[in-house]
Formats: sequence, C-alpha cells, structure tokens
Amino acid sequence: MAIQNITAFKTALEGGGARANLYQVTCNSPDMLGGLPGISGADSKMQFLCRAAQLPASTMGVAPAFFRGRTVNLVGDRTFEPWVITVYNDTDFKIRASMEAWMRDQNAHEANTGQQEPDLYKADLSVEQLDKNGIVLYSYKFVGAFPTAVSAIDLAYDANDQIEEFSIEWQYDYWESGTGASARTGVGNVTGKDTRGSNPPV
Repeated sequence: MAIQNITAFKTALEGGGARANLYQVTCNSPDMLGGLPGISGADSKMQFLCRAAQLPASTMGVAPAFFRGRTVNLVGDRTFEPWVITVYNDTDFKIRASMEAWMRDQNAHEANTGQQEPDLYKADLSVEQLDKNGIVLYSYKFVGAFPTAVSAIDLAYDANDQIEEFSIEWQYDYWESGTGASARTGVGNVTGKDTRGSNPPV
C-alpha cells in the first residue's frame, strides 16, 4: 500500500472542501402572507439576512427484537428534528413581522383560533450548499414547514457594535435532498446548477 501524503489528501478533498459560510436559504411563505401590508418582500430578504442555518440531521430509530438472550436490531421509524435558523433584524422588521403573522394565522393571540387546513399554513423551505462560484453543490428541501418559535431579541443600553438577530424554529413533515438544486426544484438531480443572478422564489 502506497504511503499517503499531502498531495493525495488534496486530491481526495474535492474542490478544497465545502465551506460552512457559502449557503443560501429560501423561504416560500403561505399565500395569505403576500397581501399583508408591511411584510411584502420578506422572503426575498431571507437569503441575505439568514446569518446561520443547518444542513439537517438524519435520524433512524431502532426496533429491537429478542431471541434466546440475543438482541436483533431492526430498522425503526425515521424522525426529523426541528430546523433552526438565525436571522439578522433590519429596521423594517419585515422578516420578523412575517413570522409573527404566519404564526398568528395558525393561532390568534386573543381568540385561540386559526387555520385548520394544513395546506393554508404549511410551505416549503430550502437550504443550499454553494461553492465559491455560487453554484449549488447540494440542497435540502423541507416539505410542509411552518414556524413554531420566534426567539426574543435582547435590548440593552450597553449593546454596542451589534446588529439585532433572532432565531426561528421550524417543524416540517420531512426533507428531501439531492445534488445541485434538485431538492429545491423537485426536478431530478440537476448537478451544478448556477444560481448567480437568479431571483429567489417569493
């Protein structure tokens, strides 16, 4: 067996490695948010103001069976953990206002009533890993997502040199993944789709 060296390592590390700061998040809010005053355009801001996100985990349960003192582990049920992103808050508050309106449509503050049809309050989200040329390397689509928590924003007189930010926690039915932009578009494996200059869904 040949001795491995730095040259072999660099060859194996395709593209110099994926970079955690090269990504894009796309949010497609329910139709009912589009007509509300003051929050139009919030979706298009998300790809710029989403400071932090995650490529989701994959978790498979185990269903143990027992036979004569031995444990046989069988495939159980898949679970999907909540997805959390962190967003910069700018002075028009559009993203935060849109999340509050989305949640208020699910459950009103005063009346404890809200939408009953999932299709009216669920939407699809996506996160895409980009390369240094802005080309989509891998993408995840969160199907049937809706926000379940918007974090507080701390205020303080001594909070100098800081931009406000808050987190959003999402629940969803499941995620799909694929190379290129396939997970977001739902069309095959489109390897290396160039998103430079393209307009995000709104």
